[in-house]
Amino acid sequence: MDLQLTDKRVLVTGGTRGIGLAIVEAFLDEGATVGYCARDTDAVTMTQEALTARGRAIGSVVDVGDGEALAAWVERSAAAFGGIDCVVANVSALAIPDTEENWQLSLNVDVMHTVRLVRAAMPYLERSDAPSIIAISSVSGRESDFASGPYGTAKTAIVGYIHGLAMQLADKGIRANTVSPGNTYFEGGVWASIETGDPALFEMAVGLNPTGHMGAPEEVAAPVVFLASPVASRISGTNLVVDGALTRGIQL
Repeated sequence: MDLQLTDKRVLVTGGTRGIGLAIVEAFLDEGATVGYCARDTDAVTMTQEALTARGRAIGSVVDVGDGEALAAWVERSAAAFGGIDCVVANVSALAIPDTEENWQLSLNVDVMHTVRLVRAAMPYLERSDAPSIIAISSVSGRESDFASGPYGTAKTAIVGYIHGLAMQLADKGIRANTVSPGNTYFEGGVWASIETGDPALFEMAVGLNPTGHMGAPEEVAAPVVFLASPVASRISGTNLVVDGALTRGIQL
């Protein structure tokens, strides 16, 4: 299937590892031009080198918790690409323990970076012929689990925010959707850390997966790219759960 993403201009936050990197790669494979950011200079440089042969991708060092820096990145990217067709808010602080600092961090990074990214990109999305907004939430935003608290609450808020955007922007032709991954394993990721740091929790989490294993970043990236594409032109306001039947609640 041709997803009609050739030469579309996409921004992805947190694009140097895990789900974010897989999303960047998937868009490049579909012929899109991608701008991505991360905080770590070395990670951005290494990712830039690795992606050179895959397509046109430009990495930038940005702390998405800094609203001014995030907006400046959006402006620079729009100038370099001649516009923006899609934004993917992927970064999470992964602030799970129930502390005052983590509540503030989750609000600023998970929620407000999503809001600020959308605001900064809006003038360009309004001029796009296929505008789309995607935010990465989590199954922890859909049902209570060990990550309920700062992380889970922030992920719930993201779903609500994006659903509201879908309704508010429908008459402008701008679609907004959320993708909620289940447990996703990759080297250097949170579950790889839990595997060694808290083996009992890791074993419990794997046992809850009906498939018998956790997902891979590429399995999340594919539905993200589909939802962002013009092929999904009638899909807006949805929360697509990508969890291998992990969650028990029925979405009505």
